[in-house]
Amino acid sequence: MTADTPALTITALRPSDLPAALALQAESYPPFLVEAEAAFGSRMMLAATHCLAARRDGVLLGYLLAHGWAKQSPPPVGTVLAEGVPSEVLFIHDLAVSSAGRGLGIGETLIGHAFQRAARDGLRRAELIAVEGAAAYWRRLGFTAAATSGALAEKVATYGPRACWMARDIPASG
Repeated sequence: MTADTPALTITALRPSDLPAALALQAESYPPFLVEAEAAFGSRMMLAATHCLAARRDGVLLGYLLAHGWAKQSPPPVGTVLAEGVPSEVLFIHDLAVSSAGRGLGIGETLIGHAFQRAARDGLRRAELIAVEGAAAYWRRLGFTAAATSGALAEKVATYGPRACWMARDIPASG
């Protein structure tokens, strides 16, 4: 970044970000993985939310939907989430970066901020489903493919034929 390039700002993803985030989601994912506003918004409303926005000059360049959740229990695509599920792990549900934000390290920055918050909240493990061939990206961020039971493998399969269950530890210091 040069001196004349505006800084990237990382903040909590807010309800007012929903229209821009939903548009970015639609650009980033195939239709069967695009969630309606109610499902998307429900993740932001959980008590153990770690949903973040990356902005430059007030424009949303990327977002992360992540929240505390029960281990090895990914919610089905499109499900409206409610409180009451134990926060055993940080479940990374969705990461999207606009074409204007690609190559700036936004995804890694968002994950780093989420890990700091999760560590502060006592979460020591992160889980996700890499979709549409994204496993290589997540491996670069320290995630590895993890073993799945029959029931978990069935859930993962609903995220598409190239979906991969992955996990990694969250450092205590974030």
